[in-house]
Formats: sequence, structure tokens, C-alpha cells
Amino acid sequence: MILMRLLAISRRFFIKFNMLSTKEKKFLLSLARRTIKIIAEQKTPANEDFYSELLAKKSGVFVTLHKAGNLRGCIGYVEGTRPLQEAVIEMAAAAAFEDPRFPSITTVEIPQIQIEISVLSPLKLINSIEDIEIGVHGLLIEKGFNKGLLLPQVAVENKWDRRKFVEFTCLKAGLLKNDWQKKDTTIQTFSAEIFSEKGLLDKMSR
Repeated sequence: MILMRLLAISRRFFIKFNMLSTKEKKFLLSLARRTIKIIAEQKTPANEDFYSELLAKKSGVFVTLHKAGNLRGCIGYVEGTRPLQEAVIEMAAAAAFEDPRFPSITTVEIPQIQIEISVLSPLKLINSIEDIEIGVHGLLIEKGFNKGLLLPQVAVENKWDRRKFVEFTCLKAGLLKNDWQKKDTTIQTFSAEIFSEKGLLDKMSR
């Protein structure tokens, strides 16, 4: 229910920029899974033509992996530095094999992994946490060389209010939880179109 609510809210907000079709979402999820499987088998992913014009556009994206409902890897680009299709390949590989919090995914684990993709909107600087909408906005907090990001779904899953959300984003950045109140701290929001294999690909062969 939480995921469905979040998807509905994020869809409404994401319409303001590029919205992916169901076919494009399925392609990206399948691409992420193929990439993880190929690398786990110590092979090299083949280059593929862009599936659509939209997937050739640069966009920030995170790939999140879950196993038995628990986080198993999450890495992404905050801003669009690469075409979305290429970024998904790179971030799927990074989430599976380069997240320092977890050991690399094994071939035995792959069937147990659920893949979620979050395509990010451009960042927006805010001056008040009252501008944050839980369930719609993710946060990027920066102070000096410290930087922390949490995706929109994190606040929903943990039932945080705005204050808790900024506090935990500060902690993610390696800051004190109240550092968001300091003048040299910047808070930026973004929205995300979030989609996962659950519901979209459950009926498809893996």
C-alpha cells in the first residue's frame, strides 16, 4: 500500500517533466536485471541501441536492490550526466557489485533480488523545510564537503515528518542532525518517478 501510494503521488508530480511509458519502464528493469546477471557471470554487457528517444536523454537515476524486503544495494546519479539508458546499466552494476555496505551479488542470489528504479527530476534549492512534501520530494543536503541524499520513498517507508526527514538526511551526510538549520547548509529537493519489478514484471520470465 505504501509503495502504491508513493507511485501515485510521484506520477502526479513527475508529469511536469518527462514521464516514462510502461514499455520503457519494463525495458529499463529488464536491462538492469540482465546487466547484473551478465556481470555476475563475469561477462561483459553488450552495447544496445537506445530503446527510445526519451531513454537517450540525460537524467539522474538510482537503482535500488532488495532481498526478502531488505535493502541489498542502492547507488545512483543525482543529476543527469549520462543518457538514462546508459546510467541504468552503470548504476545497476554499481548497486549490485560496488555498494560498500554490502558484499557483491552472487549468481545464486539474483533470482531473489527485486529491482527498483528511481528516475530523478532536476534539483530545486529551498529556503524552508515547509516546502518539502513528504511522498513527493527527495532531499539532498550539503554543508562544506559533506553531502547526503535520501529518496522520496525513504520518508514514506519510515513514516517521517519533514523535520525527521531533514534530520536523517543530515545524518546520512555525516552531519549533526540539526545542521540543516545552519546558514552554510543547503537543502535541495527533487521528485522521482519510482517503479519496480513488483507489479510490472511479476508475470514476465526472468
